[in-house]
Amino acid sequence: MSETIQGQCLCGAVTVEAQIDDAKLRACHCDMCRRHTSGAFFSIKTVPGTEKVAGPAKSFQSSEWAERGFCGTCGSTLWYGTLQDGARHLAAGLFDDAGGAPLVIEFFADRCPQGYALAGKQKKLSTEETIAMFAGGSS
Repeated sequence: MSETIQGQCLCGAVTVEAQIDDAKLRACHCDMCRRHTSGAFFSIKTVPGTEKVAGPAKSFQSSEWAERGFCGTCGSTLWYGTLQDGARHLAAGLFDDAGGAPLVIEFFADRCPQGYALAGKQKKLSTEETIAMFAGGSS
């Protein structure tokens, strides 16, 4: 059974809502995510197509296949989105307690800077494994 979670950016101008049925956190250490967030990008797994964003949200096409969403007022990171299918992976920090979800996977774990490492027993995919996973269509 799914539940609806609600969140907002730092200034509250952008609000988000989505349904979760199997709450999981994902972390990405790729160069673009780290530049966008100044650390790993944490997203929460939501039910596809249930994400609703209201307010001055803007997006930046960061590559040939993806965009990054942010608040047009305070600059808070809102999502990582794939252009091909329109999927939006909402930033976990928008939700209280990151939606109460556990961290289950790290992408590009071999690119994690030496200055930090994430504790836990979550799956850690290398660059090669991450690319192979997304090339195969899984997420």
